[in-house]
Amino acid sequence: MDNSPPPPSALNNFRILYLVTQLVGITIIILVSCWIGIHLNGLGWSARPSVQFNWHPLLMSVGMIFLYGNSILIYRGFRYARKKPLKITHATIHGAAFIFTVVALVAVFDSHNLAKPNPIPNMYTLHSWVGLSAVILFSLQYVFGFAAYLFPGVREQLRASYMPVHVFFGVAGFVMAIAAALLGLLEKAIFSVKDYSALPPQAVLINTIGMLYIVYGGLVVFLVTERQYKRHPLPEDVMLLTHSASVGSS
Repeated sequence: MDNSPPPPSALNNFRILYLVTQLVGITIIILVSCWIGIHLNGLGWSARPSVQFNWHPLLMSVGMIFLYGNSILIYRGFRYARKKPLKITHATIHGAAFIFTVVALVAVFDSHNLAKPNPIPNMYTLHSWVGLSAVILFSLQYVFGFAAYLFPGVREQLRASYMPVHVFFGVAGFVMAIAAALLGLLEKAIFSVKDYSALPPQAVLINTIGMLYIVYGGLVVFLVTERQYKRHPLPEDVMLLTHSASVGSS
């Protein structure tokens, strides 16, 4: 296995793509906010169920798309930081994404259950099935990742053997979140945009957001799977692992 650090040209490419990824993610949040403010009557809570729904696409875009993607990239984006602070940051960003996601789910279920004159059924669309699956996988990733990498006393061999599983399902959950977001946009467009086929301004905005979801997701997956961009251990990391192994065997 080649443990040599990536060439400077590869790191320069990474920095450019990483910056583009951040700009695309921020643009998504801005456009979703504009969509909600201009076309969906803004934000509200349970007193206005139809408007309470609008928290769902906004917070899911922030949590399950933007923060989730950044959590995945944290080790490569800050490759010269020590590993322990990166672990804590990774878990913290995941935790923040989880909080946003819970509030987003409360908002959508409330908006359906409190709708007048008749409640709206829950969990019957493909969007809801894929979305809930992504949230469950994300939550399991958080629990098992915390237990494996932040819980004291876990043997380094176990952590190393679990790492490929953690990475695979982390990326898989993110891809599922992108897919759920695209399905949700399509569902909302079909249900609420009049003359969608004529591409009114709201339809163009929705389609643009969807394309940016794909771009953001593709960039994140590429940056986290390209071997040239892999973070290589710092000397401090090696010393920490050696110390942990000697303590565990004593």
